[in-house]
Amino acid sequence: MDAGLLSAFVKKLVARLFVLAEEKYKLYKGFEDVHFLIEELPMITSAIDEQLAGKDDLTLHFKVKELHQLAQEMEDCIDCIMYRASKEQQPWYCINHTTGNRVRTRLQLAKEMKRLKRRLQEAHQHKERYPVPRLSHPVLPPSSSDRLIAQEDLVGIDAPLKEHLEHLAEGKGQRSQLNVISIVGFCGLGKTVLAQELYDSEVGRQFEKRAWVSAGQRNPEVLLMEILQQVHEPPLVSSDARQLSIDLRNYLKTKRYFIVIDDIQSADQWNRIKTAFPRLQDVSSRIVVTTKFQSVANTCSSTNVYVHRMRRLDEECSKQLLLKESCLQEYSDSSQSDPKVILDKCDGQPLALTAVGQFIQSRNSVEQPEWEGVCKDVRCHLDSDDALKRMHQVLTHDYTSLPTHELKACLLYFAMFPSDHRVRAKRLMRRWLAEGFVVPSTLCSDPAAQSFRELMDRNIIQSVDVSNNLKVKTCKTYGMMHEYVVRKSLSENIIALFDDGKLQPKHARRLSLHDSSISDSSNLEFDLSLVRSLTVIGEAGKAILDFKKYQLLRVLDLEQCTDLQNDHLKEICNLLLIKYLA
Repeated sequence: MDAGLLSAFVKKLVARLFVLAEEKYKLYKGFEDVHFLIEELPMITSAIDEQLAGKDDLTLHFKVKELHQLAQEMEDCIDCIMYRASKEQQPWYCINHTTGNRVRTRLQLAKEMKRLKRRLQEAHQHKERYPVPRLSHPVLPPSSSDRLIAQEDLVGIDAPLKEHLEHLAEGKGQRSQLNVISIVGFCGLGKTVLAQELYDSEVGRQFEKRAWVSAGQRNPEVLLMEILQQVHEPPLVSSDARQLSIDLRNYLKTKRYFIVIDDIQSADQWNRIKTAFPRLQDVSSRIVVTTKFQSVANTCSSTNVYVHRMRRLDEECSKQLLLKESCLQEYSDSSQSDPKVILDKCDGQPLALTAVGQFIQSRNSVEQPEWEGVCKDVRCHLDSDDALKRMHQVLTHDYTSLPTHELKACLLYFAMFPSDHRVRAKRLMRRWLAEGFVVPSTLCSDPAAQSFRELMDRNIIQSVDVSNNLKVKTCKTYGMMHEYVVRKSLSENIIALFDDGKLQPKHARRLSLHDSSISDSSNLEFDLSLVRSLTVIGEAGKAILDFKKYQLLRVLDLEQCTDLQNDHLKEICNLLLIKYLA
């Protein structure tokens, strides 16, 4: 587990320790150690919050791994205490268990709590002996990913290009004010390519003054200076944003200009530079901005008419691009093998199709590939193969740029569902709450909805079905983002998936099965008693649906389970810690 996710996990753990400190648990001898844990855990994890995202440090990695294991053991102990307390409140429990049995159980749990206290003290000493280094190298956003696609490889761009060329030419020679065209969409859909085609077009070259700048995380002074250097001869020099804005505005107010601002990151970034662009009625000027944020696109454009949402390539264009990049055009009319499985995985994204095509071509195979095998190979080599490296960097940046660790956990939770699976928005948000990924507070009464809106705004997840009042009913992740999420979740030991007859990894607290039946429990090398979340889509099998083993289960989603029987209901009713049931 990376440091950020561990920090969020420990904060949730501390909140649950406060619950243990309540009156109803004070009968458990030895639980005074809870207060020690409440005070000590935040002190140890504070150093981890300062670690550099994206930099691998061996000392730090060992520390995080050690604390993650300790935190999981503490969570197990806490849940066992809560389960035991809930069980003792059941009428049938006092009949079947003597006072001596209850005391012995409490002593065992108190002994475990003391063991965890010693472990935590050792971890604290380890921290003092090997302090976590405070690194300060920020993760920089990747340069425009769309520029990887050569002009001769462009497909499916003619229609949006024609539409926006008409917008550029509109009002020429007439009294028309400045219009801002926003191009918005998920990374890799071709936003920058479309903007570049507009900029290099014959219509684009007819503007009196032109400039192209990449915004990224750069400050307004740098952006305004770069624009001035491109449009003004000789270039003006100033370090003050306000003065630069005035100089640029005065210079452009009598000019017909065309400016492209690529990769704007926030509405504030736009608001701090927009005053530099005059909106006079007698000059028909244009600004094109590209961004992955829907809210930023809406802020930049004067009306929604000028907000263009990038669309995925259709199946025919996707196939054409994939086969061209993989040098397999001779198989374009072949009926023997259809690349639909890999096309679905690429989800119509030009960057993904280009990267996967180059990955296939780099394997030096002149024969038609086995597409199912290609899908598995892509997942295995996503972060190591040179052809896939650039795409992996883009996906990683989308993940690491999420502002909170809680939001990252919400995104990784999509790994619980199959690729291209439509997930009901309400189902997803309720599960986030039950898992403890988001917690209501005085500042935000509905944090799940807020997290959902944030992911939607970033176009990391996409709406599939929308109601009449424009509320999202179902959603999903893009194909390659789902591959990244699954790989990240498995490597961080966040979930376990049943794949190729094996559960991987074997010690995760969340278990998801997708049409994978397990009948023989002897073949199941997995401790079901520690599972907190179970999701079954399709058939599960007897070994998985043995609910007597899930003492600590909090989230149970059988909404799409096909082999659930009435006999299982009684066992489900005995799940005392359950918070979500579907």
